[in-house]
This record gives sequence, C-alpha cells and structure tokens, in this order.
Amino acid sequence: MPSIPASYIRFADGVEEIQPNEEQLTDETVESMARLNRYMFEKHRHAIRDAHAKSHGILRGELHIYPNLPAHLAQGVFGEARTYPVIIRLSSAPGAIGSDKQSTNKGLAIKIIGVAGEKFLAGKKDEVTQDFLLVNDTIIPTGDIKSYRDMQLKLEQLAHTPEGLQQALSTAARVATKALNAVGVHPNLNPIGPGDQNHHLLGETYHTLGALRYGDYVAKLSVAPLSANVQALTCQPVDVQEDGTWRDLVVDFFREQGAEYELRAQLCTDLQTMPVEDASVEWPADQSPHQPVGKLVVPAQDAYSPARRVFADDVLSFNPFHCLPAHQPLGSINRARIKAYERSAAYRHHMNAQPRLEPRDISQLPD
Repeated sequence: MPSIPASYIRFADGVEEIQPNEEQLTDETVESMARLNRYMFEKHRHAIRDAHAKSHGILRGELHIYPNLPAHLAQGVFGEARTYPVIIRLSSAPGAIGSDKQSTNKGLAIKIIGVAGEKFLAGKKDEVTQDFLLVNDTIIPTGDIKSYRDMQLKLEQLAHTPEGLQQALSTAARVATKALNAVGVHPNLNPIGPGDQNHHLLGETYHTLGALRYGDYVAKLSVAPLSANVQALTCQPVDVQEDGTWRDLVVDFFREQGAEYELRAQLCTDLQTMPVEDASVEWPADQSPHQPVGKLVVPAQDAYSPARRVFADDVLSFNPFHCLPAHQPLGSINRARIKAYERSAAYRHHMNAQPRLEPRDISQLPD
C-alpha cells in the first residue's frame, strides 16, 4: 500500500475557483435539463429524475464509523465512532428509463439518517440526513461546467430524434461520445468509463467523482466491496438479456444474504494533480491512497417491494447538498448541481403530487 502523505490540502478560500461565465453556463444547463424533464413527463406521463431515473434496489442498512480514526480522517460525520441507519438506492445513470440491455454506468446513493448539526441548504438546515452520491467510475468526462453545458445542449437536441437514437442516448453516462459521433457531432471529450462490459453492479466500486469538503480538508469518497460474497462479484460479467436484469440480480442476492461495503476517503494532497475544478482528472492513488473510514452493513431483505420502490422513486430525493457544511460538494459541476437538483426535485414532486420528505427515522422506509 502506498505510504500515507504527511500533509493534506486544507479547505479554505481559493480551493474553489469560479469559472468564466459560470452563472450563465449553469443557468443554460439547468434550463436544458428542465426542458428534458418536461419532455420525459410527456413521454411517461410521470415525472422522473433528470439523472439516475431507473432504480434497481432500495436497501435498508447501517453505516458503522470506524473507531480510533486519525485526526485527518475523523472529520464531519466521521468525527466519532457510531452507527447510523442508512437508505441505499442503486440505479442506472441516465435520466431516462430504458432497457437494462443498454450499457451504462450505475449509481449508489446513500442517505444517512440521524446526523446532528445544521445542514448546508437554507431550506433544509434542521433536517437530520446526510447524502453521498456515487457512480461506478472515477471521473466525469465533462469535468467542468462549460463542457457539461455543451454536452447537455447537444443531448437535448438529439432527444427528439427517432426512437432508436433516443435509446442510444440514454446510455450517455458511459458512451456519450459514441452517441454524438453517430450524428456527426464530434465533442472533445475524454473516454467514458471502463468500457461497455457489463459487470455485476454489487461487485463494483463507486466514487463521488467530484471533490467535496472533508471537514478541514478536501477529498473524494468511494465505496468498495468488503464482504467475501460481494468481492466475489467484482468484474463478474453479466449477460443482460432482460429489461429488468439489474433489479432481478439485486433482489435475488438480498433475498437470502446480506453484504458489507467499505467507505473510504481519498484526501487531496496537490491541487495541480488532484484538481477540484476539473472532475475529468482522476486523482492518483499513488499520491494519496483511499483510506477506510467506515463500513456499510446491509442485511438480507426485500430490495424492491412495490411500496419501497414508490417511496424511493417518488417521495425520496438524493442530493449531494443534503449535507453538513463539513461535506459541501466542490467544483463548478457541483456548484451547478445546487440549482439543477432543486429544480428537478421540485418539478418531479409537484407533477407526481408527492410530498418532499427527508426521513427522520429508518422506520419511514417501507418493507
């Protein structure tokens, strides 16, 4: 294992740098997302998330913060050894509900319940939840607001093309470059993801992609398989033959067994090689290793009951800014998410006539 660096970048003014025309670019991105939200509503007559719309499992579990963490890791919600109830949502990345036969990135969202302290969002200061949103990749190819806005506008243009291309575009989280090239658009994007191979989603390692504040420091978080049964699923190919293959895998697994995952923090040591404002750059693990801070313990359960699916898809929202100020997301992509998540959630809950609920007790998650 690489040696642990002696010093870490401290969170302070100057860690973030506002990008040229950032406010305008953010507004244009959010407006484009809102138009696509309305388009998807007319398609389904049901409002869906503008990202990670399709869920594959909703899990009840616990987060165990490890005891005796060193000072640089004992930050924010990880400041003391204790156990929190959590809700975990597994999903596919696109803001469309397509067939599982379309290869795309997967997401893992964690909602920690019972976290004391005033929260970041002005209208949610008294809530007791802390969210972390992760994806089974290490970068966002459109890593700043300018490139993300350009991609978003192109995808909006293509959304009204024939159904076959709409299906191709729904894989945008992994293969956006291919989809755009197919219609003669050649964006200057980094390759997306580790390839088109379908691997078992329960054996994947998930990352926050963008940086976040980690108390006195700056970090990215990851969640990796810990128990032997999910470690055995890492890189296991899956032959996806059905529209609901991923849900069926999750349901079948948790019907008989539980799982454990380790939550880890990678602290920033150099803003040049580990930038905050460009999420397309992978932070090198040889400069700063992923250090364990806790584990997720998920027991056997019904992972996709009808009541649980409706609760997670229509009542709950997962937002990286549902957080303590000590875990504020950083960088232009994350700053844009403040407006984007609020706009999308407000529209979804309004059109589906569902309350916007931040749970205060794990018993609110249906069986």
